[in-house]
Amino acid sequence: MLADNRWRLRGVQFSVLVALIAVWWAITHFSHINPVILPSPVDVGRQLVETNICREQGDGSARRTCGVQGYFLWQHLLATIQRVAVGFGAGIIVGVALGWLLASHRVLRAIVEPYVSFMRALPPLGYIGLLIVWFGIGDTSKVILLFLATFPAITVATTSGVIGVRHDWVRAAQSMGANRAQVLQRVTIPGALPEILSGMRLANGMAWSAIIAAELNDGIPGIGALAFISGTQLNTSLTIASIIVIGVVAVGMDQHFLWAERRWAPWRGKG
Repeated sequence: MLADNRWRLRGVQFSVLVALIAVWWAITHFSHINPVILPSPVDVGRQLVETNICREQGDGSARRTCGVQGYFLWQHLLATIQRVAVGFGAGIIVGVALGWLLASHRVLRAIVEPYVSFMRALPPLGYIGLLIVWFGIGDTSKVILLFLATFPAITVATTSGVIGVRHDWVRAAQSMGANRAQVLQRVTIPGALPEILSGMRLANGMAWSAIIAAELNDGIPGIGALAFISGTQLNTSLTIASIIVIGVVAVGMDQHFLWAERRWAPWRGKG
């Protein structure tokens, strides 16, 4: 029964996606809207294919053009994933460690938490210029920006999760003879895990929403830079194709966090 419901839900999701694409196609086909403003899904699909293959030049020469901006689309995506992996990964490590530390020390939390909230409120475009001045236009500034965009949300979620662990659970475990390490392993970590994973999901979205800002300068190869450059060149179909790729990868990562929540925190509820 559970498997049937899951497949039924997937069928509904697929049907909605097909309907949205059909509406998109109908708008572009029957309204004769300028493709620069809104290209058809066929044009976007063609960009997804052509940016991953080599094409002969149409001027009769033997020259071939491969990909876009000197790279295939998958190479742009791979470069971006590598940056996100380093920046987001560092954000997870620092965010969880700092959040746990703040939850364990009230005075330290009162001192540090306002600055974490301050960092969480800053838009990436607001300080990317400073990072370029301090660290140059290479990958270092990009990775640091992604780190700064993600670790505050994870820190806040971890702090909230650890503080939210019920004291009666801890006392019950202690009354049954559990030592400090066992309480941490069997009570505190499982109790805080749902909040921590929710913070990681939120930070994942922040990382991908900041990727264009991170790759504004010297971001080629990079899917965010490709989306920005193609937009400035009025290549709207490539811009939308890049945005779709970013969204699909971000959703795929989000689904992994959802799987981790169902796997390690099944008491949180079934989605």
